[in-house]
Amino acid sequence: MKLTLHIWRQNGPNAKGRFVTYTHDKVNEHMSFLEMLDVLNQELIERGEEPVAFEHDCREGVCGMCGFVINGLPHGGRKGTTTCQLHMRHFSDGDELTLEPWRSAAFPVLRDLVVDRSSFDRIIQAGGFISVHTGAPPDASTLLVPKDDAELAMDYAECIGCGACVAACPNGAAMLFMSAKIAHLGMLPQGKIEADRRVRAMAEAMEKEAFGSCTNYTSCEAACPKEISISAIARMNADYRRAFLPGKPVGGGKLEKVKLLPAT
Repeated sequence: MKLTLHIWRQNGPNAKGRFVTYTHDKVNEHMSFLEMLDVLNQELIERGEEPVAFEHDCREGVCGMCGFVINGLPHGGRKGTTTCQLHMRHFSDGDELTLEPWRSAAFPVLRDLVVDRSSFDRIIQAGGFISVHTGAPPDASTLLVPKDDAELAMDYAECIGCGACVAACPNGAAMLFMSAKIAHLGMLPQGKIEADRRVRAMAEAMEKEAFGSCTNYTSCEAACPKEISISAIARMNADYRRAFLPGKPVGGGKLEKVKLLPAT
């Protein structure tokens, strides 16, 4: 296969970026998309040029490291597929492809197709954890968890934090990512203890970053490689409101006035 690739090249966070066009005629239909870029980079290195920077780790659709926009669609737009799982058989000989990084103020470009997603880390650090000591794995019948709750919690836990939801959202919102993390912890007994504190802290952390607000475009759900449902956002908004009901203390027992998240 022969492809024409228009790739965003940017030497650093403060450098001016541009699209550079490459003709790639050593593409095999059995390659993954990242393997195709590996071959291109090898050619660039042999010509004494800088290789294209892109992120990857497991290349199995699990770690969430890979990800950029292909022809305007995060991860290339195939349902339930990360960039590393995308194969060249889905493209045709002679295709022109435009590759660019996630476009979001919260994800500044570091180099080429690599962005800084540490804003996600700071949201998780604010409350995406449980502090109770769980000890060794308990027997299956020790904690009675309804089957539907357990399965739904696992569905939300599939979020790999790749950032495709932010890149796809016209507002650059991180609501799908954050709500999935809040839901999968808050639906299980160990996570209920600090559920109110968690949703308040993570929402506050999100507001400190440069993320936009959710206005129900649902493009996040369409772009998510793990097909996380936007029902997580509705659940999170309900949890957030409940956390500030009368009788729900904040900090040392004083109720605070806050701006509610956008309704879904």
